[in-house]
Amino acid sequence: MLALHTIDYVIIGLYGIGVIVAGVILSRRAAESVDSYFLGGRSIPWYLLGISNASGMFDITGTMWMVMLLFVYGPKSLWIPWVWPTFNQVFLMIFLAAWLRRSGVITGAEWLRTRFGNGAGLELAHLSVVLFALVSVISFIALAFIGVGKFAAAMLPWGYEPNTYGMVVIGITAIYVIIGGMYSVVLTDVIQFFLLTIAAVMVCVIAMTLTTTEGIAAVTPDGWQSLWFGWRVDLDWNAVLPKVSEKISSDGYEFFTPFLLMALLKGVLSSIAGPTPGYDMQRVLATKDERAAALMSGMVSPILFVPRYMLIAGITVLALTYYSTELATQDEPDFEQILPYVVQNFIPVGLSGILLAGLFSAFMSTFDSTVNAGAAYIVNDICKRYIWPQATERQLIRLCYIASAIIVVVGMYVGLYPKSINSHMQWIVGGLYGGYAAPNVLKWVWWRLNGVGYFAGMVTGVFLSLALANYSDAILQWMSAAMPDIHDVIHAAPSLYFFPVLLVGSGLASVVASWLTSPDDPDVLDKFYSDVRPWGVWQPVVQRLQSKDSSFVPNRDFARDMANCAVGIVWQVALSAAPVYLVLRNFSATAAAVVVVIVTSIILKRNWYDRLQPRASR
Repeated sequence: MLALHTIDYVIIGLYGIGVIVAGVILSRRAAESVDSYFLGGRSIPWYLLGISNASGMFDITGTMWMVMLLFVYGPKSLWIPWVWPTFNQVFLMIFLAAWLRRSGVITGAEWLRTRFGNGAGLELAHLSVVLFALVSVISFIALAFIGVGKFAAAMLPWGYEPNTYGMVVIGITAIYVIIGGMYSVVLTDVIQFFLLTIAAVMVCVIAMTLTTTEGIAAVTPDGWQSLWFGWRVDLDWNAVLPKVSEKISSDGYEFFTPFLLMALLKGVLSSIAGPTPGYDMQRVLATKDERAAALMSGMVSPILFVPRYMLIAGITVLALTYYSTELATQDEPDFEQILPYVVQNFIPVGLSGILLAGLFSAFMSTFDSTVNAGAAYIVNDICKRYIWPQATERQLIRLCYIASAIIVVVGMYVGLYPKSINSHMQWIVGGLYGGYAAPNVLKWVWWRLNGVGYFAGMVTGVFLSLALANYSDAILQWMSAAMPDIHDVIHAAPSLYFFPVLLVGSGLASVVASWLTSPDDPDVLDKFYSDVRPWGVWQPVVQRLQSKDSSFVPNRDFARDMANCAVGIVWQVALSAAPVYLVLRNFSATAAAVVVVIVTSIILKRNWYDRLQPRASR
């Protein structure tokens, strides 16, 4: 492989120095208060928060994974990120962001007070969210550590192990995020967005110049360029690159329709549950008001998907054309190394530096946002609430620094153990998020869920997901003897297919614990429903409110919200498909995707945007 030019290293180094200096400059403003440190004083414009939120999802680890997916599965891979689910941003823009922002709190755990009031139930619910948040944050830092280590080891010249590079890059990143708080997070996210957008357009041009449609067709199997699929993925790579067939089997996506149906089920429920207590929720809570929260969430899809998939598609077609032969000669090809190979071999001097600065910045965006959110839980929801309630703002800011450092160290330690990006990612989205869904759906839609029930569901879900991570091999071994046909479908992705078990287990725990304990304070429930106005089973609460005010109208927008969400999901898929087919020069498919984007945008404009109502900020 070719080495990067000195100019590229200079660009990367200058960028790293620049963000650290920015963190130092912004540290004075971030240190004004805990609200300023974690939410930027709620003074950052919604469109900058939207760019920041999208940029925070444009990470090295995820980009390496999605390049690998597009290489192996073609445009069918656009469906695979539903396991996160990527369409949770649609649910946020349609209704959930507004519901969340009406609370005016700093963290998701603190938000529970608006739902469960005070008392033992609230304390239990609060602790369960903090537990989940910290497990989730540490898991994402571990994922980022794995990805940036592998990427840096392939790109930088000194020959150290990936874990060593991971520690160095994370250490540099930690400096500015710890001292600069949300202000430095948003600043670097916006810079990163522009860097990566420039790089994505230029990579797209390079890819379309150096490849041909005939060349791509020659190194891909029949059906690779299709967005559609059958019961199985039906891509026969054996005549082109046999190792890819083994990759499909090990990934767990061979039975594509069962996979996608399970991902859709999990995705819809997880989306209604709301964002996990991490950086996505922090952006919502940092907006000025509920209308800004909805608009911020609505920006994420076009800002994230168009340039990101342009970059991913450009890198993929270059790899297909020029790297397939080398991959075929490797005994154990690492498809997660496709991105570094293309950057080293096909991106010109100067642009390589810009692209790498953008990608390292993308890592920083995900990492810094995650650390910022995790520290918020430690400081605001543990130290300030239980240990040191009389602490001054200056003392709390110092605790923010310490908490951020602890989270970074623990996350790196956990990241030493997972085998691959894909395996760790599947556990996060299938296992950990699976245990989160049931109690968090119920908190919106069922008045009878109380703090104890929420606690029971959350703790059950977290422990079931951790048990799954440790005992999935033993469970699959038992299933292999008892149900060999089912085993063939789920063996490579047990975290996703065990989602119903996690859902039922945590849901039953929530329902049983709620029925065995007293309902929450009626005044708390009345205020919550009056302020937030979710749809669902709230008849007793609605009746009380209407007895006090006969003009009170409950939320009857369930059908419209779900219809808008369905349209939004189609809109999002089309936003992903258009840049991919553009790079592939399938202009008829590109035009069809653009038409779908236009039609769905018009529907969303009339049925969602025009109905947004500004409300007083809190």
